[in-house]
This record gives sequence, C-alpha cells and structure tokens, in this order.
Amino acid sequence: MSSPQPKQVTMSTGVEKHRWWKESVVYQIYPASFFDTNGDGWGDVPGITKKLDYLKDLGVDIIWVSPIYKSPQADMGYDIADYEDIDPLYGTLADVDHMIKEIKARGMKLMMDLVVNHTSDQHAWFVDSRSSTTSSKRDWYIWKKPKFDADGNRHPPNNWAMLLGEANSAWTWDEKTQEYYLSLFTPEQPDLNWENPAVRSAVHDVLRFWLERGASGFRMDVINLISKVQSYPDAEVVLKSHKYQPGDKFFANGPRLHEYLQEMRKEVLSKYDTITVGEMPFVRDEDEIMRVVGAESGELNMIFAFDLVDIDNVPGDFKLSLHPWNIRDMKKIINRLQRLMVEREGWNSIFCENHDQPRSVSRYCDDSDEWREMGAKLLCLMQTTLAGTLYVYQGEELGMRNVPESWGPEEYKDIESINFWKKSNEMYPSNTEKLSLARKILQRKARDNARTPVQWDSSPHAGFTIATATPWMRVNDDYHSVNAAAQLASSKSSNDLSVHAFWKRGMANRKKHKDVFVYGDFELVDVESEHVFSYRRWNGKESWVVALNFSGENVEWEGLGGLKVQKWVAGNYDESGLGEKPTSGIVELRPWEGLLGICG
Repeated sequence: MSSPQPKQVTMSTGVEKHRWWKESVVYQIYPASFFDTNGDGWGDVPGITKKLDYLKDLGVDIIWVSPIYKSPQADMGYDIADYEDIDPLYGTLADVDHMIKEIKARGMKLMMDLVVNHTSDQHAWFVDSRSSTTSSKRDWYIWKKPKFDADGNRHPPNNWAMLLGEANSAWTWDEKTQEYYLSLFTPEQPDLNWENPAVRSAVHDVLRFWLERGASGFRMDVINLISKVQSYPDAEVVLKSHKYQPGDKFFANGPRLHEYLQEMRKEVLSKYDTITVGEMPFVRDEDEIMRVVGAESGELNMIFAFDLVDIDNVPGDFKLSLHPWNIRDMKKIINRLQRLMVEREGWNSIFCENHDQPRSVSRYCDDSDEWREMGAKLLCLMQTTLAGTLYVYQGEELGMRNVPESWGPEEYKDIESINFWKKSNEMYPSNTEKLSLARKILQRKARDNARTPVQWDSSPHAGFTIATATPWMRVNDDYHSVNAAAQLASSKSSNDLSVHAFWKRGMANRKKHKDVFVYGDFELVDVESEHVFSYRRWNGKESWVVALNFSGENVEWEGLGGLKVQKWVAGNYDESGLGEKPTSGIVELRPWEGLLGICG
C-alpha cells in the first residue's frame, strides 16, 4: 500500500538551491587508522596524501580529516593542545600544506575537524587558567566552587554525568585552586567558556588560520554544547542506579547557541565559500534543527542528526546500551528528516557510520560471511539515493565490519570503552551475566569498531603499516578476505560488483542524476511493511523507486501499489537477473536484497 502523496514543495526564497557542498561526496578519514608511511604503527598525513588517487577514483569530492592537531591523545586528538600545529604522530604543518596542494590538484577539497567546545588540559589556555583563581584566562573555562553536605563532604557543583565516563561526574576537581572545572567528556578535556567574548574571538582566529591555509570548511565537533544554562542546575534523576545523571537538557542547544553560530558566520564564514556541518547530539526538536540549517538561518549548512545512529540506544539511557528496533523505526526516522528538509528548505547530511559509531553492516544488517556483501551494498543503495550531502566513512566502501566477538576487552583502546568496562567490573565484580552483557555491548556498540586500521590488502597488518611494525590498534581478523586490493582486482562480472565497485558506481549514478537523488522530492512507499523500506525519489523529469529488504528472509513484497516500474536498473545481487524481476504486483526480494528502478 502506497503512502499518501506528500506535500509538494517549491523553493520560494531567494536562496540558491544548487550548491557544490550539497552535491559533494564527503569521505571521512580517521588518520590514526588510515595509512602509516613511516612504520611507527600510526597513520599519518603523508599516508593520506599517498591514497588521494584511490579516493579520487572512488568519487570523493571532499576529504574530512579527524583531528591531526597537536594533542596528548587522551581522546584520540579530540583533546587539542594547539589548534595551529600538527601532532608529530601525524607529521608537520609542511606535510599538511603539501596534502592540501595535492588535494586541490585533484579537484578535491579539505574539511578540517573543529573541536571548540573543549580543549586539552595541556592547551596553553587551560594551563594558564588553572594556574590561579586570578589568572587572566581563568574565565576562559568553566570553574565552580564545590558543594558540601551536612557532614562536610565535598561534592561537584551539580549531578551531571560525564559523557565518556557515564558513571563519573562531569566535573573535575583541581586541588591547587580548590575548585571544579566542567569537563563533559573526560577530565583531560575542559569545556571552554563561550560566554567570554575573548574565547569566541580566539575560536574565530582558529577558523581563519585554516581557511587561509587552504581548508574549505569544517566539521564542528559537538558544536551544540557550546552554550550552557548558566545556573548549572541538577539534572532530573532518570537512572536510579547512577549517582550522576544525563544533563544534556542544560548543556545541549543552550540559550545562546544560535547567537554564537550566527556570530561565527558573520565574522568569519561569510567571507569564504565554505562547507559546514555541525555534530549536534541530543537534538530532536524540528524547529531547533531548522534554526541551524534553514536556507536563511545564517548558521550552518547542515548538521549530523543522530536519530538513525541512536536507533539501538535504550531511550533515556546512555549510548552504551542495547535496544531492539525494527525497519518501521528506520522508516519513520528517515522519512521525518527527508520530509523536514524538503518542506522547510533545510539540508540533510546522509551517513550511517563515523568514528564514533560501530560499523553499519554489523549494526543494521547481517555481517556474517554469507551476507556481509549484500548488507554493505544494501546500505550503499540506500545512502546514495537519499537527499542531502553524502558522508562515507573510511572502510565503509569496503564493507568493513565490527571486531570479532572473540576479542577480549584488552583489545579496546577507546577511552569510552575503557571507562565502560572498568565501571562494569566495579559495579558487577562477580556477576558473570552482567559482565557478559557488557562485553556484548562493547562488541556491538563501541567506537573501537570503526577505528581498526583500514584493510588495504592481505599482507601483514592489512597493508596499513610495514610488516615489522605494531599497529596502534589491532587489525580486524578478516583482512585476508576483506580488503581494498582484493575488491579492486575483483574478477566479478559487471553484473556482480564488489562492495567497492558498487559504492563507486552508486556515487557516480547519484551525481549523474543529482536533480533527483540530491535535490528531488521524497515519499515513503509501503509504510506498513515489516521487512521492506521503500521510497520514491522524483522531480519534474524523472521518477525512481528504491526497495530495500532489511531482513534475512525471502519476502514476497506487494508494496508497489499503484506504482509502475519501467525497469529495474540496479540491485545488490547478480544483476543479470534484473530483467526477470516483476515491475508491478508481487516482487520477490531475497534476503538483504535491494533494488533501484525507474518508474514509468
């Protein structure tokens, strides 16, 4: 049964509809795990430069590089000690200048990762700030006096929980100055005080530094956390077993967020032709989203909406939890965001993976040897046909998957995973059932899953580094069969593409038909199906239908309703049989099968 015809929309403002950053494919590089050229087991900037031809051939337009700034690496570079220098692990500023030159020579652009909600505790600003309560930079960060109970015991200023150490306080005690500083992520990442105009001016200088150096824009890390409710109240107690509680109501999308973003646009971004995307967790309100990404908002081009990647989180609980979901949940989420941007003239980002999420084929599909390729291609078909700017995470184009269940907790390197496992053992020291669940959650949800080195070939360490080196993180055990070299040399016919070839073709087809897949209208087809996610994309000249079987079952799908498919033109199985697929009535979809058709 087809869904009701959605509201037809035409652009009514004077804002230009077609922009380069809307049509681009962005490829995220997590540099520590991308490619190592000097044999220290850590990916580097020259490694990115060496793989530019691979990325260009794939169809990438913009390269987003996760932080490469000078950092003590408490949170893999998201704790920045110097915004205008490069960490020696990655190389030098000269290496970055060379990389930018080579990126531009191939007609591509660079997007830097801007982390300005917080800095490292080793940043010169914070070293000065914590030196004394009378420091000139004391109010560059958020300092508060302790609370004391009736027995004289010291407590943090409020009950907010740390985001990467959920059972710990978001406040860190400083013995020297006898005050707490806010550190929402880890004690090594103190939050900047954006209420201070000097802080905002310093951030603007950082943007100018990189734009003048040749960057074309920024991915802005947790940018909606920069404004906090200034009374810093206690959060509601929603997790009875935890001392500290989720406080996002008071530090996400705070009272001055839009003022700060508009100021950034006015003072810096408006003077350059940039791409900007904000990482904005905890936001669901549509009006709030549109205030940031609306065509005339004057703030950011787009945000990362977390609805889809939060689909398996227990509502109201922290990220490292498991919650059942079904395809109707996915349809509801995607339909809401697609229709929102069409009807209210905003812009989406399309993504299923990044450095903070598990691998998508393991999360949304079946990553077994039998079905991994089908699932990876299914997700490619979905993402390359949805409206918005497309983001592809390194290794996603190869169908890389989560780490094996056999890996022990000692293999997990991420601070969030380490804190979670430590706290689980403290809370349930002899409860094998609880600890078994904790291990399952890590294998399913840990950020480490996305951070294993890219699998370039079947040589030792998957070709990520030299054979005699020790990678900073263990390579996934499946690299002998899942790697770029094998897929690039695939002997499969043109009717049965490798995951890499499927992504390459999908991105090319998206660009060829950008008026439909990037800018066109969207409607769900067969809202009620328990297995199939289907939708129509169209404009005044073309109409396409996508049918995706998100199940491991054979499905006799009757959801086309009144739609007439002229022909099926692409699918994630051997395409030599596409001509035999029914174009109306009942369409049999095999497990994890996806189809793309032209409507008559």
